[in-house]
Amino acid sequence: MQGTNRGSSETGPHDAEEQGGWWSRPCGGREMLGLALPLVISTASWTVMNFTDRMFLLWFSTEAMAAAMPAGMFYFAVLCFPFGVCSFVTTFVAQYRGANRPEQIGLAVWQGVRIALWSIPLLLATCALAPWVFSLSGHDPAIAELEVTYYQVLTLGGGGVLLSVTFSSFFTGLGRTRVVMVVDAIGAAINIALDYAWIFGRWGFPEMGIAGAALATAVSQWAQVGMYVLVMRGAELRRQCQLSEGRRADRKLMRRLLRYGGPNGLQMLVEVAAFAVFLLLVGRLGSEAMAATTLAFNINSVAFVPMLGVGLAVTTMVGHQLGAKQPDRAARAAWTGLWIAELYMGTIAVFYVATPDFFLFGHAQGTDPAVFARLRDMTVVLLRFVAAYSVFDALNVIFVGAIKGAGDTRFILLTTAILSPPPVLAAWWGITYHGWGILWCWMVLTGWVCALGLVYLARFLRGRWRRMTVIEPDLLGNGEP
Repeated sequence: MQGTNRGSSETGPHDAEEQGGWWSRPCGGREMLGLALPLVISTASWTVMNFTDRMFLLWFSTEAMAAAMPAGMFYFAVLCFPFGVCSFVTTFVAQYRGANRPEQIGLAVWQGVRIALWSIPLLLATCALAPWVFSLSGHDPAIAELEVTYYQVLTLGGGGVLLSVTFSSFFTGLGRTRVVMVVDAIGAAINIALDYAWIFGRWGFPEMGIAGAALATAVSQWAQVGMYVLVMRGAELRRQCQLSEGRRADRKLMRRLLRYGGPNGLQMLVEVAAFAVFLLLVGRLGSEAMAATTLAFNINSVAFVPMLGVGLAVTTMVGHQLGAKQPDRAARAAWTGLWIAELYMGTIAVFYVATPDFFLFGHAQGTDPAVFARLRDMTVVLLRFVAAYSVFDALNVIFVGAIKGAGDTRFILLTTAILSPPPVLAAWWGITYHGWGILWCWMVLTGWVCALGLVYLARFLRGRWRRMTVIEPDLLGNGEP
């Protein structure tokens, strides 16, 4: 999108800058990749961590692999509301930065920290509910027992997740994404090493199986919190963003954070809860169907999770430009992010169809060949569904990121609340009344993802987000970031 027409034949330095090529202009390819690549590497480290975690669990037992996905989804569903609020610190920091109001940044961060700390006892209290929840799933009792174990141990790291996402949102909103990249990469390395030691009982540790995988995740999450705290203790950063002064409670800012971050958290809760119920329904089809679904999603993360980094970059850049009252540049940032996301996800989708065994190679190692052969055939078919919806998933990631950067979280919540129940009901109806199997469930899932992508594209094109901000109107910038 070009700069606004100023009604003059003269072209000043700012106009010349706006008319640069796709790569060099503000919010173009170079600026987007500079911000996004560390976040892509950061989110790719999540992919490697989760991929390795589930691969190790598959080597340990098919039942452990099958239990990890639904238990992990239920865990994240419980985390969603505070996670969504804490992660929305990114938008506040980005808009305050764009408005050149650094004194508000520390305040925003510490309100997020309060949300994280208040959530820890509530999260731990849910451990008592886990046996009841998983007993209702209809899964094999042996798998349900593993699900309870995995969930209860994971909750030990829940506070670390919330504090870590608050601190990472601070650095992302500032545009200092390399810090996030390094912390996440080190955290992933810690997790992988502890996974190997604690799942299989290596290096003098006892064999703990699925409990060891969950404990490794919890420890690595608290390690990330420690690393962020060390970086934030730097004198220059504390002075620039007034981190020490911002530790006080600010009711007005807390209300704004909850006003915009609350719908963000509720949207995540509704979507993840619907997806968790969907997985529980797939689990009724047997451990093999659940394991193949888990395997397909694990491989899908190779394409999807790194693109979350581009989505975060879009959120940050849109927030920054709207704080500086530059909506045209904000729109350009979203379209630039979409080009990058579609190119990557489209390429990976082709490989999913053409060379599925490349992605399955690691899982095949250490697994009984006869058992894996059945999983392989089913997973290859599921990867074709993944390839089909990947292009629409890019629309979802980028345009949700863009309108979140403006604060349009209520629309995202409304869309999720309307579009999430029908796919779950359709999967339940097909399984319960017609005996339809895993292919039906995945057709429903594909339609769900495609519908979400198209709705968010339409919302972005309407342009209402251009007039929105989350920060106080009197703090907005003068249009020159």
